[in-house]
Amino acid sequence: MRLIMKKLKYIVAAYAVFAAFAYTFTAFDNRAFSGQEEPDVSALQEKAQSAIMNFQKALKGELMAAMQKGGPKAAVEICNEKAPQIAEKINLDENVIISRTSLKVRNPGNAPDDWEKKTLQNFEKRKTGGEAIKTMNASQYDGETFTYMKPIPMMGMCSACHGTNVSKPLYEHISQYYPDDKAIGFKPGDIRGAFVVQISSEN
Repeated sequence: MRLIMKKLKYIVAAYAVFAAFAYTFTAFDNRAFSGQEEPDVSALQEKAQSAIMNFQKALKGELMAAMQKGGPKAAVEICNEKAPQIAEKINLDENVIISRTSLKVRNPGNAPDDWEKKTLQNFEKRKTGGEAIKTMNASQYDGETFTYMKPIPMMGMCSACHGTNVSKPLYEHISQYYPDDKAIGFKPGDIRGAFVVQISSEN
C-alpha cells in the first residue's frame, strides 16, 4: 500500500510539473494577445492598414466605373450594394472586421459607439490643431479585441453625393436607399468619417 501511495505521489507531482510547463508554453505562444501583456500594436496596425487599403482600392474601382457609366446615381447604388460585399470579402480574406462610421452617418447601422464617437471628435480637434488627416489614427485593446480607426478625408469625387450642394434629384435618389441620411454638407478637406478595423485575439 505504501509503495502504491508513493508511486501516486510521483505521478501527481509529474503531472503538476507538466501542467505548469504546458501553461507557460501556451501563454508564451499567445503573448501578443495575452491579458498579462500588451499586444504587438505595430503588427496589428499594419494588418488593419492593409485591410483599409484593400477596401479603398476595391470600392474606388467600383465607384469610378459606376460614375463613368451612370453618374452619381449609379455610384449611390454601388455604395449600397457593393460596399457591404467588399467589406465581407475582406473580412473573410484577412480575418478582420472592417466597417465605416461617422459623426454624420448615411446608414444608421454605421453609427459610432462611445469610443468611436470620442475618437472622431478627437480627430476633429487634432485637425483644428493643424495635424494632417493622413497622419491620424487611433487604437485601443480591451483584452479581447484590437480596434483601429483611421479618418476618411472628404475627396473631390465624393462631393456630388456628400458635399454642400447635393442636387435635389440626386438627394431624392439617395433617400430611397438611405431615408435617414445625414452624410452631406462636407467640404473638401473635411473629415467625412473613419474606417474601423477590429481584430480579435482569437485570430
